[in-house]
Amino acid sequence: MAETKLEADWLHREDLAMLVDALGAEDMRWVGGSVRDTLLGIEVADIDAATMHEPQEVIRRLKEAGIRSVPTGLDHGTITALMPGGPVEITTLRKDVSTDGRRATVAFASNWRDDAARRDFTINALYAHPVTGLVTDYFGGLEDLAARRVRFIGNAHERIREDHLRILRYFRFQARFGSQLDEIAEQACSELAETLKGLSRERVAKELLLLLGLPDPHSTVARMRKLGVMQVVMPESGAHQLDVLERLIAREKAERVKPDGLRRLAAMVPTVPPVAETIASRLRLSRAQRERLVSVSKRLADDAENARALAYRKGMEIAVDRVLLVGGSIEKLRGWEVPTFPLKGGEIVQRGVGAGPEVARILQGIQNLWVAEGFPDRERVLSLLDEELERREQAS
Repeated sequence: MAETKLEADWLHREDLAMLVDALGAEDMRWVGGSVRDTLLGIEVADIDAATMHEPQEVIRRLKEAGIRSVPTGLDHGTITALMPGGPVEITTLRKDVSTDGRRATVAFASNWRDDAARRDFTINALYAHPVTGLVTDYFGGLEDLAARRVRFIGNAHERIREDHLRILRYFRFQARFGSQLDEIAEQACSELAETLKGLSRERVAKELLLLLGLPDPHSTVARMRKLGVMQVVMPESGAHQLDVLERLIAREKAERVKPDGLRRLAAMVPTVPPVAETIASRLRLSRAQRERLVSVSKRLADDAENARALAYRKGMEIAVDRVLLVGGSIEKLRGWEVPTFPLKGGEIVQRGVGAGPEVARILQGIQNLWVAEGFPDRERVLSLLDEELERREQAS
């Protein structure tokens, strides 16, 4: 069992000291991503703690200390402490009683090693003492972290059979942290890829979007396809879509655009709207995500040239997606605010046009001209209205 010392500014937060006092320093440890990321020198986003106390005792102790809490996962022993510096998830030590690949039945444990043994990867099973900062490593996680290797705890096949989602989690962690491949893990993921079909689509979609949202997941996604994993998750996505993804990532970097999981997913979707609808439905995407994915699947070669018109009609987010996916520059959109059309139907009625469909037709026609001319000011819009009404009068 290897040990090292954790050092980070967040360890000295006053609110966390209150939490440690409430739970008792010997009865809790910082665990998981906060320990892993601190050791890697990465900014810590979320702080998790493990404790020997059972949930009701955790709630009682927090209440006595004046700390608000929410029972976010009571069945699995998780309480969220609402701290001034951000929420902290506190989970009672656990061990698996039974698993079926989709969910686990757990029992509370009484020692740290049992809790560590049920975690997925060695780099996620590192525990830090809240006072001394000493890191306890039961399964070689520190060595794997140094080697940038993502390795399952114990037998990879068994760990995947316990929770099939670990296949996607493996590739996500590999894309984020890994440089040295683990052949045993990858073989297990390949051989058990079909088990992903038994998972809820929401869980699959969440992991897939997290993976695609990483800085550069292309090589990992390509390996997933080589190993037969991507074909199970997205059978519609072929070698061409991998090329589109690679070009998109390069374009995002060139344009200094933040990675976006759904935009990358759109790169993996053929430019056939009904296919995009099918994928969105299968992954149980939200309505907004579905509409965005389908709209982006309708992208055209001249989207970059018409970037502002696209942003006006479809929204800035979709415009950025489509321009980047066709290899264009978003310079026209950078810092540009989508304007409001400076004409109302009532103004057309005041000019003598009877209320009804004709007003809507005139309004739409002028709006189209306004967009085509690059969103001129209201004076020009009123001039366009004059011209349209004059044509109507001459025609009658």
